[in-house]
Amino acid sequence: MSGFVEKPEPIQVPGLVHLHTGKVRELYQNEAGDLVMVASDRTSAFDWVLPTEIPDKGRVLTQLSLWWFDQLADLVPNHVLSTELPEGAPADWAGRTLVCKSLRMVPVEAVARGYLTGSGLVEYRQSRTVCGLALPEGLVDGSELPAPIFTPATKAAVGEHDENVSYEEVARQVGAETAAQLRQTTLVVYSRARSIARDRGIILADTKFEFGYEGDTLVLADEVLTPDSSRFWPADQWEPGRAQPSFDKQFVRDWLTSAESGWDRASEQPPPPLPEEIVAATRAKYVEAYERLTGARWA
Repeated sequence: MSGFVEKPEPIQVPGLVHLHTGKVRELYQNEAGDLVMVASDRTSAFDWVLPTEIPDKGRVLTQLSLWWFDQLADLVPNHVLSTELPEGAPADWAGRTLVCKSLRMVPVEAVARGYLTGSGLVEYRQSRTVCGLALPEGLVDGSELPAPIFTPATKAAVGEHDENVSYEEVARQVGAETAAQLRQTTLVVYSRARSIARDRGIILADTKFEFGYEGDTLVLADEVLTPDSSRFWPADQWEPGRAQPSFDKQFVRDWLTSAESGWDRASEQPPPPLPEEIVAATRAKYVEAYERLTGARWA
């Protein structure tokens, strides 16, 4: 069992229809048929959406996504129409709200990996493959791959794992032409982003994108290249053969699996609230990622 520890009641706004509550985002539709995406400060770990929020997290994710959309605009169009608050929306939505095109979404997590870790490492240790792609012998946790690879996953409901699948399975599900376009675009965008991050002293180990179609045009959607959708490592601390320090919610995961939390991950009991120091340390990592990548101070 997993999911929300305490599922929030969505805020009702005149002129907006609430469509979906995700792990982090609330999704609405306006009267023009556009989507309104609001990033909350919720955080998740081990398939649970936790009862404790990380202040500013939703704004960091939104503002960092907007920065990346600008960096990638010459490679792929994106879904953002406006950052203006809908009339009647609460003031707290400022900085965390995007008005977006309604797309025909591709039901695939488009994942690019340049380094071996996470679920890719688990599969590699079993079969020397990731998503069916053969990799060289001798790789360890944190190893740089010979070249970036496309390792798609199926999208899962809240509280369930995304499942890694082969490229052939993606082609079977969405068609060979769409699969090829997904793979090519994912790897091109990842390569650009990895180069930008490297110039700022950050390794972009892997990341996941979501795409949709506007007519026949593939469009980059959802969030992009944030600490929630990517593994960012400080380049000066990279050391293959161990878990790498990262700019994400690792403080949350580490505390939940420590004796201090008192939580048994194998049980069906929901995780406990986070202590203030874990919240503060996690917020600081998100802000640091934003500042190092964009070069701007977080206001």
